[in-house]
Amino acid sequence: MIYQISDLYDLTETIAAKLFDGKTYPWEVLPEIGNFILEIGKTLPEEEFEHPSEQIWIHRSVTVAKTATLTGPLIIDADTEVRPGAFIRGNAIVGKNCVVGNSTELKNVILFNTVQVPHYNYVGDSILGTHSHMGAGSITSNVKSDKTLVVVKDGENQIHTGLKKFGAMLGDYVEVGCNSVLNPGTVIGKNTNIYPLSSVRGVIPKNSIFKTGGIAVEKKMK
Repeated sequence: MIYQISDLYDLTETIAAKLFDGKTYPWEVLPEIGNFILEIGKTLPEEEFEHPSEQIWIHRSVTVAKTATLTGPLIIDADTEVRPGAFIRGNAIVGKNCVVGNSTELKNVILFNTVQVPHYNYVGDSILGTHSHMGAGSITSNVKSDKTLVVVKDGENQIHTGLKKFGAMLGDYVEVGCNSVLNPGTVIGKNTNIYPLSSVRGVIPKNSIFKTGGIAVEKKMK
């Protein structure tokens, strides 16, 4: 099964909910993130959001380290922490109560509310659902080595995305272990755990554990 938007995300947990209107698969929004930010940024209340430059809106409750680098288009929502050395390269929507950690780089992404990318992460051309977490050193690889367009694969089921750059779609409550690589076109279902040092590709089932050797097993429910 190749998961659709409604299978992966609680859209009440992002300021970007309207961006998903009329779309079936979440990666369809990737080319539109930048323009969407510029549209809704103008509507954000001035008493709540600072507007330090033409393409950047930051909620007044956000903490940004002095050594972080922020490039627009960019929205950072309430009570988020941007730690030292973070590099946000633009076309990024960062939700409420998030952590963007030291030496973490974001580019063309949506982080839903309460997402943590806290240590040495690269997240590009990706969407991370609410309460998802990437362990230290885990990254999304967003371009294939042969530079061909990304195809999402689940066994014999395939969807040609038409995108050259596409990292990973993480459903709500996904946990990614330290130093894992999410290869281009990875889609991870809700409530799934990825073992550390994993190389992940294709569609990973919801409510599962992705173990060493690429084996996904169903979680035992307590």
